[in-house]
Amino acid sequence: MTITKMSWCPQYRSSKFRHVYGKAASKENCYDCVPITQSVHDNHFCAVNPHFIAVVTECAGGGAFLVIPVNQTGKLDPHYPRICGHKGNVLDIKWNPFDDFVIASCSEDATVKVWNIPQHLLTQSITNAQKVLLGHARRVGLIEWHPTASDILFSTGYDYKIMIWNLNTKESVLEAPVKTISFHTDVILSMSFNTDGSLLATACRDRKIRIIDPRAGTLLQEASNKSHRVNKVLFLGNMKKLVSTGTSKWNNRQIAIWDEGDLSVPLVEEDIDGSSGLLFPFYDADTHMLYVLGKGDGNIRYYEISMEKPCLHYLMEYRSPLPQKGIGEFAAVL
Repeated sequence: MTITKMSWCPQYRSSKFRHVYGKAASKENCYDCVPITQSVHDNHFCAVNPHFIAVVTECAGGGAFLVIPVNQTGKLDPHYPRICGHKGNVLDIKWNPFDDFVIASCSEDATVKVWNIPQHLLTQSITNAQKVLLGHARRVGLIEWHPTASDILFSTGYDYKIMIWNLNTKESVLEAPVKTISFHTDVILSMSFNTDGSLLATACRDRKIRIIDPRAGTLLQEASNKSHRVNKVLFLGNMKKLVSTGTSKWNNRQIAIWDEGDLSVPLVEEDIDGSSGLLFPFYDADTHMLYVLGKGDGNIRYYEISMEKPCLHYLMEYRSPLPQKGIGEFAAVL
């Protein structure tokens, strides 16, 4: 008779972020009475940099957004000045990564506008933009600044086109982009650059993820997965991976991780829940942590991303009784 000794090894993965938790700011450190837009467009409606927080707001007769100094917390004056030069609802706002006092906005009026924000406190509303970009034929839903090339702005609209703009010109009105990418067949729902800006990933309403060379304007990869209907896509820093959020074939909300070099099959798919709101991913490259949250949700889920499979490791979540209407991220300054 042979006796075999078997050792029991628990399936446990240690992590220094295992007990990370979120805490809401005290009331005196919050921004109160901010009239956030009621638009149903699936976007962040909020952008933050070291000096300002910008929030898309309600405005009669056109589109507007607020620019509030970060240290100006408390109750907002209902007559606080706004940035209100658009003729239609504002759909997206993004701060220039090279200049904390320049912000871009796009709107249902088919225009993209670039604004200079004064360093002192706003005393009156701003209606005249520094630049006006007029290339799109239909409403413009998304804008992204190039992460490494100054004054280069990407915009995409309901005309299925991505337009690349060079803002380093004397003209205040630009009617022609420097390049147009036009091989998408439906509305683009999400855009994301890799760290050095050499690749652009898009998620489209045709349920496909595409990786594009933005300089050449060429399509490098295209993927469509029947078990994952993509809505948002995001590069995961220097990890050569992408994360996408969407829905499964059973309409459960879902997260998927992809290999940047091979989009044929996702590395991992994880169902979240059966809610209907879109999930927005945010990635912290310094800690390799992924934050996933949705409009209408009261919770924010935290994950850790690793190089080895299964790549996606659930940590914890922050819960709040209040639903989220807008979302903005701000990297910690050390």
